[in-house]
Amino acid sequence: MTAITSASALADQLARGEAPVLLDVRWQLGGPNGRADYESGHLPGAVYVDLDSELAGPPGESGRHPLPEQVVFGAAMRRAGVSGDRPVVVYDGGQGWAAARAWWLLRWSGHPDVRVLDGGLAAWDGPLETGEVTPEPGDFTPRPGAMRVLDASSAAALARRGVLLDARAGERYRGEVEPIDPVGGHIPGAVSAPTALNVADTGEGGAPLLRPPDELRARFRELGVTDETEVGVYCGSGVSAAHEVLALAQAGVEAALYVGSWSEWSADPERPVATGPQPG
Repeated sequence: MTAITSASALADQLARGEAPVLLDVRWQLGGPNGRADYESGHLPGAVYVDLDSELAGPPGESGRHPLPEQVVFGAAMRRAGVSGDRPVVVYDGGQGWAAARAWWLLRWSGHPDVRVLDGGLAAWDGPLETGEVTPEPGDFTPRPGAMRVLDASSAAALARRGVLLDARAGERYRGEVEPIDPVGGHIPGAVSAPTALNVADTGEGGAPLLRPPDELRARFRELGVTDETEVGVYCGSGVSAAHEVLALAQAGVEAALYVGSWSEWSADPERPVATGPQPG
């Protein structure tokens, strides 16, 4: 099953009356949550979900966006109308990172049919609603474990025996800049693979769209990913890495997510840090 849907396919689906649960997950790092933007205009019937409080636990030793408590996540999904037998489409403002985080959490928690709106709201040219939506509560009960998860030790081990992809910008991987975390650099053995390069420059309405599966497969092959490779992904705090896991899924590759990512790794001064470009 594809992990994405196009704006045109979603519009056709809504026109046929086959309405999935729509989740608006607009979010920006360091900025206010997306509720005000949601209330100003959202896809018809969409419910706002807050990444920081509903798709992540409180920041701490486990990173800036650790896994949420299942009771919190499950309650948020039921409030949004999510049920186990009804498809879900998630979207954000267009970058795709926050939507991918919601996609990954729902898939990890056992939901069988979740897709990301490719290009997000920026790709949508249909009608919008304003204000809040209060749907009938859903019945979704999280059953974690359907997607692979890494912690710090297993991420380090995977970097030695497989391919651990670093989804951050290259300059953060190399340690040239670090705007957020205590120290710059990367997990030793990790491969630089900025998730921003998984999207085309423009798409519908100027929105960034995921590259076609064959282009994604070619990109990941160049990074050392083969059919036999064990693959993991991390980023700053487990958000943009979820987008890379999504891109890998579109390429036919199952990848594990290191949720704590660099924000957890770099918080412990005893963990080794590598800097500079990866070996040629």
